[in-house]
Amino acid sequence: TDALFSLNEYKPPISKAKMTNITKSAIKAIKYYKHVVQGVEKFVQKCKPEYKVPGLYVMDSIVRQSRHQFGQDKDVFAPRFSKNIIGTFQHLYRCPSDDKSKIVRVLNLWQKNAVFKSDIIQPLLDMAAGLPPPSVTPVMTSRDAAVNTPGQSHNRSIRHIALY
Repeated sequence: TDALFSLNEYKPPISKAKMTNITKSAIKAIKYYKHVVQGVEKFVQKCKPEYKVPGLYVMDSIVRQSRHQFGQDKDVFAPRFSKNIIGTFQHLYRCPSDDKSKIVRVLNLWQKNAVFKSDIIQPLLDMAAGLPPPSVTPVMTSRDAAVNTPGQSHNRSIRHIALY
């Protein structure tokens, strides 16, 4: 992920050579794919607005290379990126307004090439159109909130809400 953060030293657009270097480093570190994905997500979250789209291009490049090299079924990057994809795209859309069309272009390519399932991509396209993102955290009722209030002891068992 050091290669990724060196992106901050360059002015966009990022060169093809730089992108290739980052992608190669990510693929080489496949054993640590969770760290690689987290590094990209953190970069997108913390970088300046003009680096949001280059961050997306890095994500796209890693996923495409992984699918190409290991095959669609053995790619570990796309499934891992999909875990926090709503949050990642909330950060991506904080890019300059001129860059939003570039994000949509990548999403359309992902849809066309089945990089992610439609039910993952559609909410991201909706966000581009200004619709609110789907809720990624379950909505708690006031009773559940009371059960989880620190400092109070309850004999009731806490209900766990599964997201999947």
